[in-house]
Amino acid sequence: MLFQDLNIIEPILRALKTEGYTTPTPIQEQAIPTLLQRRDLLGCAQTGTGKTAAFAIPILQLLYNDRLQHKEQKTIKALILTPTRELAIQIDESFAAYGKYTGLKHLVIFGGVSQHGQTEALRRGVDILVATPGRLLDLIQQRYISLDHIKFLVLDEADRMLDMGFVHDVKKIIAKVPAKRQTLFFSATMPKEIQQLADSILNNPEKVEVTPVSSTADTIQQELYYVEKNDKRSLLAHILKDKEIKTALVFTRTKHGADKVVKDLVKIGITAEAIHGNKSQNARQRALKNFKDRTTRVLIATDIAARGIDIDELTHVINYEIPNIPETYVHRIGRTGRAGASGIALTFCDQEEIEFLKDIHKLIAKEIPVNEAHPYPMSPQSIVAKHAEGASKKGKGGGGGRTGAPKRGRGFGSADRRNGSNRPKPAGENLSGGRPSGRR
Repeated sequence: MLFQDLNIIEPILRALKTEGYTTPTPIQEQAIPTLLQRRDLLGCAQTGTGKTAAFAIPILQLLYNDRLQHKEQKTIKALILTPTRELAIQIDESFAAYGKYTGLKHLVIFGGVSQHGQTEALRRGVDILVATPGRLLDLIQQRYISLDHIKFLVLDEADRMLDMGFVHDVKKIIAKVPAKRQTLFFSATMPKEIQQLADSILNNPEKVEVTPVSSTADTIQQELYYVEKNDKRSLLAHILKDKEIKTALVFTRTKHGADKVVKDLVKIGITAEAIHGNKSQNARQRALKNFKDRTTRVLIATDIAARGIDIDELTHVINYEIPNIPETYVHRIGRTGRAGASGIALTFCDQEEIEFLKDIHKLIAKEIPVNEAHPYPMSPQSIVAKHAEGASKKGKGGGGGRTGAPKRGRGFGSADRRNGSNRPKPAGENLSGGRPSGRR
């Protein structure tokens, strides 16, 4: 099945084509027709299965068609609630990618940053709002936001919202949304509390359940490099001295990080370009063409921008920074070793990323072999201490001490309700990866 077989309108199909997507994932294939019929949906799906596109595409289409039928006010008509800023940014960029030819306006809001830019955008008018619960309630209380005209309500990663102590905030928000609406509810797991919440807000929903990707291809040789954060640049340069590496796709978590790596490589005479959400479509296409033609040896990408990349004979994928969502690791390295070919996936891990690494090992059910024969090793004492620290925190019921990812527990929810003053700084474009079939 192709996207065009799902009765998707031309502006969205054109955007999907631009992004390089042709084939829907299982959850997209099941969910999109149901949502286009304006039915509620209960989805049991994890990040990495393509669920963002599964709800973003039909919401964009229904709002676009509604606007064609009658001119509507500049009010918020779709609200997507999500537990973390990283996921909120990812979802907003997905709406930007799929809705670029619809003329619909979207905005992402979250705590931990100044609200000024967010309130200015709200004044100009927004059709689709992606939000974390704490900042949303703050702006509602300050009367910057009204939910009186909501037609579509999406709760994404509901189990994580419960785990992080957001459930009461979520219930407050739901109480402010019109009863007559279409509701979409997604959760990776369905504990009793989540099922009760779903039952209380959904009206005769269609249920969709999919299994996330969790294994890596045997044709991919994986290697792990423990390295201090400040030595990653030198380690990358050291690895790329190997002339046998004809092409390398390097992943960073942020747009700024991608640009910085490009500058570092160009300084030492390695041809490199970056693709990310701040680049124009023409610039991204040009960089991709240069990489495919091998005019450019190294392509630096953020996960959201790399969704449409499908390159034959890509020899190396390098995780310059480890993703905070383990499925993203599987998607990233799956860009090499395709169609039976062999590939090499190298992963740099600093102290702050060891918790992310543990999640990856758990997902793929094996440990990535460690390469100790490099000139910038992290001290064994640091590795052991960080692993022990994570085990100690988990033993006490903590969140494993992740940096750049939200800690679990009610304390984090409280911080978000205070505009995120105690939260970690934004990780930026810290997003889930996917194959070029439209996984979001």
